[in-house]
Amino acid sequence: SFAAGVLPRLHGVIVELADTLLAETYFDGADERWGDPLGVRQHGPDTLHDLRSVTKSVVGLLYGIALARGEVPAPHEPLYAQFPDYSDLAQEPGRDAILVGHALSMQMALEWNEDLPYSDTRNSEIAMEYAPDRYRYVLEQPIVQAPGQSWTYSGGATALIGKMISDGAGMPLDAFAKKHLFDPLGITEVEWIAGQDGVPSAASGLRLVLPDLVKIGRMVAQDGVYGGQQIVPKDWLERSFQSRATLDEYTKYGYLWYLGGTPDNIVAFAAGNGGQRLTVQPKVDLVVASLAGNYNQPEAWRLPLKIVLEFVVPEAQRILDR
Repeated sequence: SFAAGVLPRLHGVIVELADTLLAETYFDGADERWGDPLGVRQHGPDTLHDLRSVTKSVVGLLYGIALARGEVPAPHEPLYAQFPDYSDLAQEPGRDAILVGHALSMQMALEWNEDLPYSDTRNSEIAMEYAPDRYRYVLEQPIVQAPGQSWTYSGGATALIGKMISDGAGMPLDAFAKKHLFDPLGITEVEWIAGQDGVPSAASGLRLVLPDLVKIGRMVAQDGVYGGQQIVPKDWLERSFQSRATLDEYTKYGYLWYLGGTPDNIVAFAAGNGGQRLTVQPKVDLVVASLAGNYNQPEAWRLPLKIVLEFVVPEAQRILDR
């Protein structure tokens, strides 16, 4: 299918159903590191690769870990109260109604636009990266409606979540991730790209090798347990996979995870620019991870969907029917 052009610019895919490896394959192709061209690379199990916005869902897991440790506020607490350095903004009318949970579910109701290519400085996430203070940039955006009413994709929301973790834990976000997520999972090959301010990008900066992304998916599929250790609290995953916003007929959004399926058979997935995808179906213990190089292409989401629908689902069903 790759040779026939059905799966363009696919760099790698791994499919696991419980203890069965259904597929693991890699393809050569041009790649980038956070927008900087790397040329054609020989992708394999040891190749670091941008996760782009899959990073957001990993940050969602980190928030659950920090919450259980008492290091971050609960979702029902007011958002602006967590940022005392910007008390001038907190005093503006309407901002007191915005909660931490609105940031986790991207329903802050602040003006934000990531519909433009990420090579365009008018894109809100890119503008945030160029701002003198990324957090002030996010928090000072105009309120466009009551919070919790509608969903607006926002890397800025995730930046705020990342700062709460870092401030609460007293360490940089990447150090917290290493100590409480990556080390327990045996993940050692990690790069977390920082912005101009030296802060690891919570919205899109994480780079992992594909088998390690699968480890995260396996842990999620097993209610937060890996190697007999509870890494992410089970109740946080349950809260994360509750629908907080409806995106379309098939897709909902929880706490930094997209949701599909049905309430009793959730399919949770993380998606990133270029065709990066981690899909987890806990009920059947299915994990699908794919990496690709279709950066800044609006139709990039179709590639992982094609993999799942045309290749994974039929094979998984065949095994389950045995």
